[in-house]
Amino acid sequence: MHGPPLAGWLLVVLCAASGAYCLVRMRGEPPGAGRRGAGAEALMGWGMAVMAVPSAVLDPRPWGPPAFAVVFGVAAARALLAVRGGAGWSGHHLHHAIGALAMVYTALVMAPGTTGGHDHAGAMAQGRMAAGVPLLTGALLAYFAVYVVRCGLRLVPLTDSGADGGAHRGTRPVAWSRRPELGHACRLSMAIGMFAMLLTL
Repeated sequence: MHGPPLAGWLLVVLCAASGAYCLVRMRGEPPGAGRRGAGAEALMGWGMAVMAVPSAVLDPRPWGPPAFAVVFGVAAARALLAVRGGAGWSGHHLHHAIGALAMVYTALVMAPGTTGGHDHAGAMAQGRMAAGVPLLTGALLAYFAVYVVRCGLRLVPLTDSGADGGAHRGTRPVAWSRRPELGHACRLSMAIGMFAMLLTL
């Protein structure tokens, strides 16, 4: 990732931790939409962690961006098919599709040879590619900013109501890996990470 190394490493830690939690949550989910959703979020978290490694440390390879584009392109296609098919968690599937497409876009913009620079002919064109498509970048920034606010607002009542672990309602406590507030916090963290990565384009 381009930008300050400290910011890059903070994103690596944030996204890797979110991806690890999603893997744990996926193991605790029964087979079905819940497990697939947790798996998609784990893929997103780990992919973002790798992409956030500062470019000064991880020398970009020409095969990296195409590989990311293929992996997240397939993830986006699967999520869109699930939305079209009316599968469970359709809202989450749509968010997964947008996030995966944003990852494809970010990977291609950060590809070697599109990082700007003025060391050969066509530097102005490369500079435009390095910045991506301003309108698309702005739209994605707006989407993830709104998602962060919505997810944060949804997290507050879940945290308040879940403080007693269900004891006052006479229900069996939910395993920590499947608590809804942790799931929202994970999505909130990855949305913040995606927003920060888009800011570096």
